[in-house]
Amino acid sequence: MKKEMTYMDQVHRWGTVWNLSMMAILLAFPIAVALIFKAFPDMNGLWKGLLATAPMYWAVGVIETVTYIPMLGAGGSYLSFVTGNISNLKLPCALNALEQAKVKANSEEGEVVSTIAIAVSSIVTTLIIILGVILITPLTPVLESPVLTPAFDQMIPALFGGLGVVFVSRNWKLAIAPVTLMLILFIAVPALNAGTVGIMVPVSVVFTLIVSRIMYKKNLL
Repeated sequence: MKKEMTYMDQVHRWGTVWNLSMMAILLAFPIAVALIFKAFPDMNGLWKGLLATAPMYWAVGVIETVTYIPMLGAGGSYLSFVTGNISNLKLPCALNALEQAKVKANSEEGEVVSTIAIAVSSIVTTLIIILGVILITPLTPVLESPVLTPAFDQMIPALFGGLGVVFVSRNWKLAIAPVTLMLILFIAVPALNAGTVGIMVPVSVVFTLIVSRIMYKKNLL
């Protein structure tokens, strides 16, 4: 008798299928362009470029997988890694949904809540992008207005600030170490900017885990 697949079995099955399908689609475009226009890359230069950059992305990929999955759950992670914008969009949406539902990401309820939140976020993002493409020309003078520039520059900090207050208030002692580390790094190394978020978030998480473990051992928590 064939064993019936559980919800998590189906999540992992379809998550794997769609992630591999998306990878194939992303690779299909440059391959198609190369075949159609006979514009093949210089393999020597390609391998040199990959050797210089690929290890960093492999490391980030491993760290992000270990970091995000416990917070997003399996279904939410599959969706997030396909649709992107994890740290500045999918993660805040999932965490807020879990907070409102009062469930944990590693529970069955949390799996469903996180997956739904990220799915809705992806749909809304797609609709907004479509709307933005349609309205970009008439709205360009408004969006480029000097009056609105400071507001747009603070959108991401405002989003994370609102979420940060909720989680910091739970245990403010744990927040001291990562906040201090990030302030020191961004002040001491001006080259760090919004483009380094994908690396700095996992680094901050690992650092916080280590510090919290030490504090727990010393009965400071």
